[in-house]
Amino acid sequence: MAFDGITIAAVVKELRDTLIGGRIYKIAQPENDELLLTIKTAEGGQRRLLISAGASLPLIYLTEKNKPSPMTAPGFCMLLRKHLQNGRITDITQPGLERIIHLHIEHLNEMGDLCHKRLIVEIMGKHSNLIFVNEEDSIIDSIKHISGMVSSVREVLPGRIYFIPHTQEKQNPLSLDVESFRFTMYGKNMPAYKALYSSYTGISPMIAQEICYRAGMDGDFSTSYFEEAPDGEEKLKLLYKSFSDIMEQIKNGIFSPAIVYENGVPVEYAPLPLSMYEADSTKNYASISELLEQFYAEKNTVTRIRQKSSDLRRIVQTALERNVKKYDLQLRQMKDTEKKDKYRIYGELLNTYGYDIAPGAKSLEALNYYTNEMITIPLDPLLTASENAKKYFDKYSKLKRTYEALSQLTTQVKEEIDHLESIQAALDIALLEEDLAQIKEELIVSGYIHRKGGSKKIKFTSKPFHYISSDGFHIYVGKNNYQNDELTFKFATGNDWWFHAKGIPGSHVVVKSEGASLPDSTFEDAARLAAYYSKARSQDKVEIDYTEKKNVKKPSGGKPGFVVYYTNYSMMIDTDISGITQLEEK
Repeated sequence: MAFDGITIAAVVKELRDTLIGGRIYKIAQPENDELLLTIKTAEGGQRRLLISAGASLPLIYLTEKNKPSPMTAPGFCMLLRKHLQNGRITDITQPGLERIIHLHIEHLNEMGDLCHKRLIVEIMGKHSNLIFVNEEDSIIDSIKHISGMVSSVREVLPGRIYFIPHTQEKQNPLSLDVESFRFTMYGKNMPAYKALYSSYTGISPMIAQEICYRAGMDGDFSTSYFEEAPDGEEKLKLLYKSFSDIMEQIKNGIFSPAIVYENGVPVEYAPLPLSMYEADSTKNYASISELLEQFYAEKNTVTRIRQKSSDLRRIVQTALERNVKKYDLQLRQMKDTEKKDKYRIYGELLNTYGYDIAPGAKSLEALNYYTNEMITIPLDPLLTASENAKKYFDKYSKLKRTYEALSQLTTQVKEEIDHLESIQAALDIALLEEDLAQIKEELIVSGYIHRKGGSKKIKFTSKPFHYISSDGFHIYVGKNNYQNDELTFKFATGNDWWFHAKGIPGSHVVVKSEGASLPDSTFEDAARLAAYYSKARSQDKVEIDYTEKKNVKKPSGGKPGFVVYYTNYSMMIDTDISGITQLEEK
């Protein structure tokens, strides 16, 4: 999932095929660290190039989408407009496999003379930057100014000479030969995949793992084997061939962009086929730009929602921890009350056999007529038999009252813990700000957040997830407790089917039967959705309860999303929902 040098190479290939000869028509700076160039191509079309030097998400790709710009353009944007407006892109290059792109642009200056400039895009994590230089490599300006106070490696300031900082002694893999490769591997004593990405520029750990996989070896295979084992040289040559084959693909501009999905969620991408993953878990894309836009749009959505939900998560986590501590203390106190029946029996036996106790006795051996066994009852020698019996009955009564009070309290606290865990589960599956608004309202109603003075209860627009089974039945999944109640008790009818993870916080899943009998595959699809949208989604198998909706009841005073049912079926199912079609919300 790294924007590595190979990804940059694929981007450069696409940009060269698309933009060379084109003229820069518009220059916008939608964000402080982002440019959007509109380019009229040599073929007469129009393309947009998005470039971001954001520390958290640096990227570059072609896009069809426009972005709103600030009313007043920032200084860097104004400078580029002055120099590059209507400039022609003459070349797009990448030095070696560095994470750097040079946009070579020619334009006419104020005197009508032809000038050449470069816009340099550095995709280097938090060190990413956009740097504008002249023909002599002197920096005209950059989107981020880096002084010597910030970096001891390189200053990025107007007037300084531009150079690529070589902070690591890595080799260019495009000039690879077997002898230098052997020398590099022999000098390492580490896992093979780590030796690859730490020795050569532009290689991410994931691509290094793929190289090893194609060579028929595990990525953790130690490079010391190459020197020490009899077949070490053979293994080394296999690894070299796998590596050099990929480098040849890059040199020839042969790319096959693909995203790897797990349960419908993108987890990895690469500009080359990832053969170490199952074919049915990958989705191929026609262009690297299309892939990057899709991947980072989904990633950005998750990141943004995580950031926006952080306050809610903190409130829920704090309340949950407090209630769990309270519950543990109450359970320990409940355990102490287990002695109550022993004290009651002591009192009863003393009333039955106490006439035999000698004055000053410290204990009584008596037959416990409940178990038919002899027991020893400790006595206070200063008290009579009846007074000892009364003392034990008093202890029994006190512990009984404590037990009854704690039984009610522990039930309430456990319900509160279950409720908070269900809100946590809802936060985990929230995708939109509208989803968070509904969860926040539940926390306000539950007393965890104070409603701001004068604020009105908002109208909710968040809707349940909507899927369709392989047999054409519509399946709905609640995103939070309010939606769960709505689905189960207002939307579903008596003969619709209801699914939920057994004993685990999660979504209510409703299948609209429309009076028909459901095929087994639809039952399995709905169960998978119930498993995936639960706290147990990371498990291989989850037990799911399912029943007709008419068997599901809402207890009086029950918290949102809380239901009871006594007639149900169960099944064990996996959490893979990749084969279930999701319908877009309208």
